[in-house]
Amino acid sequence: MELKGSNFTLRPWRKGDEESLAKHANNEKIADNLADRFPHPYTLKDAKEWIKHCTEEAQKKTNFTIEVGGEAAGGIEVKPDKEEKKYTGVLGYWLGEEHWGKGMISEAVNLVTNYAFTELGLERVEASVFEYNPASMRVLEKNGFEKEGVLRKRIFKNNNLVDEYMFAKIKGE
Repeated sequence: MELKGSNFTLRPWRKGDEESLAKHANNEKIADNLADRFPHPYTLKDAKEWIKHCTEEAQKKTNFTIEVGGEAAGGIEVKPDKEEKKYTGVLGYWLGEEHWGKGMISEAVNLVTNYAFTELGLERVEASVFEYNPASMRVLEKNGFEKEGVLRKRIFKNNNLVDEYMFAKIKGE
């Protein structure tokens, strides 16, 4: 499955992406805005483990690299939840710093959200953002996500307790 953006392609991760993944992911500014399982420094070993995980068949439909100029320059995932939340997808994304401010991540969020609704059968896509990441909040708002609430002091990141902002988009709204 590939989704075409105006100057990038969303496609499944594959062997051969390791070096460009490590290059773009090894950035403290990126790691500061993601879960701790996204390490800093981000090494070639980390990239190899991630690619191995993402090449499992179940991941290929929900976890994409953002390919720019032939390089794996970012990632975006919409992960369907389970059980009573099976019509909800959890969205996460990042992009290498050299591509910030070009509208790519906003377009990628739009493509993946539409894909989640039309191809995965989801009814809701949600994303959480740390309080100090207003750029990511703007990306979600530009794509029709609404802020549903603030989970106060929910995240422990960089030795600080910070608020987590919850955004969601409902199919058809």
